[in-house]
Amino acid sequence: MRWKLHPIAELAGNGAFKIKMTRIKRWYGLLGCGVLAALAGLMAQGAGAQEAPPAPAAKPFFARWGDFYRGDWAPPAVQAASAQDAAAAPTRRGLPSPLDSPPFPNSDWSYGGSPVIGEPDGQSYPLMSAINGAKSRVKVYGWVEPTVNGSTSAHDNFPVANDETANRLELNQFVLYVERLPDTVQQKHFDWGFHLTSLVGTDYRFTTGKGYFSGQLLNKNNSYGFDPSLEYVDLYFPKVAKGMNVRVGRYISIPGIEAQLAPNNYTFSHSLLYSIDPFTDTGVLATVKLTDQWLVQGGLSAGHDVAPWTSDAKPSGTACVSYTTKSVNDNVYVCANGINSGKYAYNNLQQYDATWYHKFSKRLHSATESYFMYERDVPSVAGPVVPETGANGAFCRAGVNRCTAPEWAAVNFLQYEANAHNFFSLRTDFLNDKKGQRTAYQTRYSEETVSWTHWWGTTVQLRPEMRFDRAWDRAAYGKGTHQNQFTVASDLIFHF
Repeated sequence: MRWKLHPIAELAGNGAFKIKMTRIKRWYGLLGCGVLAALAGLMAQGAGAQEAPPAPAAKPFFARWGDFYRGDWAPPAVQAASAQDAAAAPTRRGLPSPLDSPPFPNSDWSYGGSPVIGEPDGQSYPLMSAINGAKSRVKVYGWVEPTVNGSTSAHDNFPVANDETANRLELNQFVLYVERLPDTVQQKHFDWGFHLTSLVGTDYRFTTGKGYFSGQLLNKNNSYGFDPSLEYVDLYFPKVAKGMNVRVGRYISIPGIEAQLAPNNYTFSHSLLYSIDPFTDTGVLATVKLTDQWLVQGGLSAGHDVAPWTSDAKPSGTACVSYTTKSVNDNVYVCANGINSGKYAYNNLQQYDATWYHKFSKRLHSATESYFMYERDVPSVAGPVVPETGANGAFCRAGVNRCTAPEWAAVNFLQYEANAHNFFSLRTDFLNDKKGQRTAYQTRYSEETVSWTHWWGTTVQLRPEMRFDRAWDRAAYGKGTHQNQFTVASDLIFHF
């Protein structure tokens, strides 16, 4: 008896059976691989779910703030990531920076009234890192600056600025900035920025402009005060030459090496030259980068240290030109600042200023500045005309009720960079207040200052100094009781 075969078996003797068997094997093989792959995926997911650590909880605000300082003060090996972040920043457009900052306050030969055109905004600040991880272009930051000095004068160190009161521990500056810098690296589209400043401390007396809460100083002579020192907008036009910035508002008077805001200076105390010249202007200033080497500026302001709505305001012109050599070893910056009729008003100084920077080597450079200033029709201190409050009269010739009051000055800073955290400065300074209108003493002054700046990371500066001042023609220190004065002083700047 023959067994009846399965229909498939009946095909064993021909090619059709072989083809069907091959297809069946292929289908089962694919199905098996798919099942194994699915099982492997489920196992991997299960294992991953067991092995993945839970998401860390967000750190509190003050913990994030503290983390910035710990990272900033860490050994260089820990700071390697910061160096990598810096390398990823936008490329600078223009000549290379001549200086290291820190330890120096700036990496470029400075000019006022504009951000450095072509320089990317690579700054990060502790407060912004805590607020949003430093991810926004609007930045909030500042510093606290306590100071101390010892002096051979009993009461005040005038005309020394920033430690004017003798033998005191003070808070010179508590400053808060809110700003957005325009992107001046790119040359494709218009951009804008703004800057707001709040300054509280003893240094308000050196930034105050008449009409800006000036009663604290001019009417009450308060030791401490508040001043909105800088309030402006920046408008950047990339297709004008190699970039043009237009600043509108209140800004630091543009010529010179020094500025009233503490971190922007080589030393704690200011030179005699800077102590008596204009501090802020309110107006419009255009800065045009013609080439990588040439830069020009032109503007119109309400005059020095006055708000446009005060009776002392006068339309005043500003014109400057800056030239840098291709080697970046030299820069010359010349300005005519606040130019008008020159007739006596609150700080209506006619200023002609020149600055020369020179780099001897990577570690050694100098900065030299000189100016000539004057006012016309200044009331005589011995005449019947009463000078304005806060704007001294002049020592005119006997019998003359008004006269022209000129002054000229020169200063040199010699800086040596020891390393990334330390530099030393020697400042030599001379001022001739020919009619005594700026200092209230008709005499020639000189001073020598030796200073050391030390950084902890990029957020804390210590700047001790020793300074010797002399008035050559008459006693002008200690309220006019002696001709020589010696001070030892220091500030500490804590950035946040």
